[in-house]
This record gives sequence, C-alpha cells and structure tokens, in this order.
Amino acid sequence: MQKTVLNDVFELLQQIGAVSSESEFSKDWLCRSECYMRTLRFKCTKPSVGTTLAICASKLQHYGRCMTETDANKHLGEQFLGLSERCHQQINAHATARWHIQ
Repeated sequence: MQKTVLNDVFELLQQIGAVSSESEFSKDWLCRSECYMRTLRFKCTKPSVGTTLAICASKLQHYGRCMTETDANKHLGEQFLGLSERCHQQINAHATARWHIQ
C-alpha cells in the first residue's frame, strides 16, 4: 500500500495517544465509517479529497493553531500544521488536475 498523508496523521495521533486505533481515527478525525482506513488499504484506493482530506486538514489546522499558542505544545502544533499543509497540497493537486483536464 502506498503511504499517504492520512497514514502519517494516524501514526502521529496514535503516538500522542489521541487515537488508539484506525477505527477511532476514521470516525473521529475523518468523519467516516470505522472501516474507512482498512477499506482504503484493502482496495488500494486513495482517500476522498472532497470530504476526507478536507475535514482532516481543517481539524489539524484548528488544533495546530491552538497548540502553537502554548509553549508546552508548540512543537506538536507545528507538526499538526505541517500535516494540514500536506493535506491541502494534495487537495490542490487533485483539483488542479481536474480543471486542467477540462
């Protein structure tokens, strides 16, 4: 399976104890069914850009901004913002490819 930004987000969230499983990540961070990440892996497909990546990017950006306002969580907040930017880059690349086709 190709490693995606969602895999990196999941790994970070799991490392800091924010999620304990892919199922929890799929539901709480992607607003998808609990089997979403497993299904992507099984079918070797990419995540939905329109909803999944956008929701994840938005949450990462929100929490990242909140965390960078404190000294204790500044570094983690910067990691969240970096992952949010990677999600946005993927969204933009997908959108650009779509409007270049037409």
